[in-house]
Amino acid sequence: MKLTVSTHKLFGYGSTLRTAKRLSEEAVRIVERSVAGRMPDVQVVLTGERNLAEVSTAAEWETAGCTDKRMQARALRDAKRYARDVAGRSIPLADGGVLIVVNVDQHPNEAVFAITLVHELVHAMQTSRKGVRDRLVAGLRHDLGVEKQSRRWDREHARCLEAEEKEAYGSEYLAGRLVPAAAA
Repeated sequence: MKLTVSTHKLFGYGSTLRTAKRLSEEAVRIVERSVAGRMPDVQVVLTGERNLAEVSTAAEWETAGCTDKRMQARALRDAKRYARDVAGRSIPLADGGVLIVVNVDQHPNEAVFAITLVHELVHAMQTSRKGVRDRLVAGLRHDLGVEKQSRRWDREHARCLEAEEKEAYGSEYLAGRLVPAAAA
């Protein structure tokens, strides 16, 4: 398992980057012990809401193999529309790793950052489970119009995503081990 923490078009956030590196290393250890699965290679990218959409959609396009410029433009527009409300996203990468993109504008302190980080790391652990990565990539390919799936498959995929989201929210209490203030 390899962990890298970096920034994207984020200047003057050196102390935030150092804090993120420290918290990420601790969070990976805590989540690995507490959640079923195996931690893949993780890339954590800190960015603002303006650049969150372009970083996450670029990773989605690469993973899904989307080359249609119109679909890319539509996906980028949709991502920009929702970027203000997103605290973080985890995206499976083509090489088998997971990209976690964190919106630093949504995190006023370490406690909130720790909660988001644990939530997204749980999603990273979920991708190592049997069939989950393939289903997530097929979902990206379906959303980007590369390979359409049936409505039945789409409903089942939505149910699985909801269950995975519930598990991630249920595991956010682990952030209290990272930063005691997150437990409050």
